[in-house]
Amino acid sequence: MPRIALATYDPGTEPGKDRDLPVLVEALRAAGADAEARHWDDPRADWGGYDLVLIRSTWDYSWRAREFGAWVERVGAMTRLANPAAVVRWNSDKRYLGELAAAGVPTVPTRYVAPGEPAELPADHEYVIKPTSGAGARFAARYTPDGHDTAVRQLARMHAEGFTAMVQPYLRSIDVSGERALQFFGGRLLHASRKGAVLAPGTPYDADKVAHPDLVPWQPTDEELAVAGKALAAVPGAPGLLYARVDLVDGEDGRPRVMELELVEPNLFLFLHPASLPRVTEAILTAAEA
Repeated sequence: MPRIALATYDPGTEPGKDRDLPVLVEALRAAGADAEARHWDDPRADWGGYDLVLIRSTWDYSWRAREFGAWVERVGAMTRLANPAAVVRWNSDKRYLGELAAAGVPTVPTRYVAPGEPAELPADHEYVIKPTSGAGARFAARYTPDGHDTAVRQLARMHAEGFTAMVQPYLRSIDVSGERALQFFGGRLLHASRKGAVLAPGTPYDADKVAHPDLVPWQPTDEELAVAGKALAAVPGAPGLLYARVDLVDGEDGRPRVMELELVEPNLFLFLHPASLPRVTEAILTAAEA
């Protein structure tokens, strides 16, 4: 009976937002595993006592990046961690998009503005500012050139908190074709989904946002699968990933580009794809028994 911990966040007095977590724990138990959800920052947890620690919904990690990084390294040294610590370390900083682009992966054009660097913002097109370490559209906003002063204030706030900013063109195709999330598990395509635009014009960068609006199932095209495969093949060290999500949008040329490669704690959307639960369960058990 493999012992499996599904690492999540502590919601405090609020209901947990991971709809998949209780379903997945129950499925693993029904399949014969000793499975439980544990808060990643629980000081009482004996992580070395598990055969597998599966990072599932540690959705507060970007607020506590240093602490989370230390936890990942510690658990990875004690037992099998999925995804591996080296992958989590690399993927926790969205400057990996620059590495993917250098490897020939079609990505959304991205410029980085670190603390202390001048804020040279676009004057001829709409753009997005967001941090290199973030989740759930935290500190993300969409601007037109006449919003320059507000954008500069956002950069100053982010820099004061130690964040490096990303500046990307706003691809208007998102308003039409949305963003597609291709989910992989156990090395194979699991399912795909499409969501609408997250950033509405004029929404303050520090406002709460709906991370996955208008989510529906999606059938990926051959070109989308090819771009996703190229992105996964470019992950340093060619590691054996247990899970991955590749978020794609259409560029100005109408062809898919990587918006984000999520290898840390992607939402699986099992509530939208219940038929995927047996495959996810089987892949987790196989990883725990390896």
